[in-house]
Amino acid sequence: MTKHKFWRTECALTAILVAAMICAAGPAAGQGGRGGGGGGGFGGGGGGGTGGQGGQGGQGGAGGAASADFDTLIDLIQSTVGVDSWAENGGGNGEIRPLTNGVYVDPGETLHRAKTSPTGPVVERPRRHGASACDPSKASELRCVSLPRLEREIARRQAKGLELDEAMLTLAGIRRVQYVFVYGAEGPDKPGDLVVAGAAGDWRRDEAGHIVSTDDDRPVVRLDDLITLLRRERKDPGSAFGCSITPRRQSLANAQQYINRSAGVEIPKSWRRRWLKGLRETVGRQDVEFFGVEPTSRVGWVLFEADHHMKLIGMGLEKGVDGVESYLDALRRERNPPADMAVLRWWFTLDYEEVRVSPEGDAYELVGHGARVLSENELLTEQGERVHTGRADRLTAGFARSFTEHYAELCAAYPIYTELRNVFDLAMVAAIIHDRGLADQAGWSPSLLMSRDRLRLPVGPTPREVDTVVSHRVVNRRNFVAGVSGGVMVKTGAHVEAQQPSNEKACPCPGRCPADNTHWWWDVAP
Repeated sequence: MTKHKFWRTECALTAILVAAMICAAGPAAGQGGRGGGGGGGFGGGGGGGTGGQGGQGGQGGAGGAASADFDTLIDLIQSTVGVDSWAENGGGNGEIRPLTNGVYVDPGETLHRAKTSPTGPVVERPRRHGASACDPSKASELRCVSLPRLEREIARRQAKGLELDEAMLTLAGIRRVQYVFVYGAEGPDKPGDLVVAGAAGDWRRDEAGHIVSTDDDRPVVRLDDLITLLRRERKDPGSAFGCSITPRRQSLANAQQYINRSAGVEIPKSWRRRWLKGLRETVGRQDVEFFGVEPTSRVGWVLFEADHHMKLIGMGLEKGVDGVESYLDALRRERNPPADMAVLRWWFTLDYEEVRVSPEGDAYELVGHGARVLSENELLTEQGERVHTGRADRLTAGFARSFTEHYAELCAAYPIYTELRNVFDLAMVAAIIHDRGLADQAGWSPSLLMSRDRLRLPVGPTPREVDTVVSHRVVNRRNFVAGVSGGVMVKTGAHVEAQQPSNEKACPCPGRCPADNTHWWWDVAP
């Protein structure tokens, strides 16, 4: 059995909880509305470039925590940002070191284990025959997309001054990339090939501009995301990428002092708004930093938006799904707010049970749900430093566990989680291609797809700072708990225990690309 590095990716949220006394608590304040999601907006780009991304709506307010003689008020202080438009304005990679909270993806440590079976193939590569290419809008259990052929077709359209069609921009409607196949050359008339594959079907634009499947309204895989991840893997193979939304250390220290001045002092209801405003102003603005991925790329937006939305659900400001209770709802039910300042972390982690590989090393399958959430409680010093504990309390871990268990339902309810899973899948694909040298095996030297000048991707403005806002709700009659949140953490590198090899054939049916070598996509016949 061959072992390789295994993907583990984390997107973490941090929240700081503090307690103060108030005299009375009124009804929960209304939650701010939330704008539409970022538009999928794949318009054709001039000269074959991909078009700009649709706008992301403004974010609503968030909530926190507090407690009183009559009711407990929970106030979340959280970062919000609204990216109102995307335009092709350039952008580059920043040399930013990963922080302790944020989005952190490390391809160099993630492809930990791919497997071969001693008794039979775990995954089979489709053969050269038995495939067809007709209408990409038709449903298919296994649709293959040739990256070399797609690149050639894009170049052909560029030469004619044509825009890319939506079939290209959506990888022929693939809903999720599950397989990678490589074929060596078999003669002048049968060159090598490098193929990604998965279930596919028709697509449409939803009200927000996302390109989604007509069957389940979930976002389909996007060409610009794949190109972004292939380019970054080629430029910095095995390097980390991600983003961080971080409260400033001095601001946290100031906030702790602000809370300490209120300790043991009853805050009348008439002063509550003033007190919350003062806390918000003390925390101030939070920094947004990206590393290893262009801040203006759609991949960066997906990581940022997924973390932000998970934060809203965790703090009860966006609805979850059945079985997913927010941390603040659980705290209200328990009626047991923290006595001291506490720091919570939740982060997304890649959830792949294994990467299956054929004995010949020509077929790969991603096995797993793609994403899960982990948790940790941190400590906060008087200087605003956050100290890792490696542990999570029952309520913090409970939210992470329920979010993971119901991730499929969350994907159905909120497109951003499907977007996040698709980005994780494509990051896996890019790492596999580079780690195993699949392009060389196929005899393919990608040029157009790797050229920023010849094939431009949609980019947009990304904030470097975000405002801190306050929202609240009534919990019980004893404590006023305030939450300061911010941050995403994506980290790779944890090893997983070896799994027993499976003899189950992963590829649903045999087949191979059309023999005419002109179609860039095709379906494998059942």
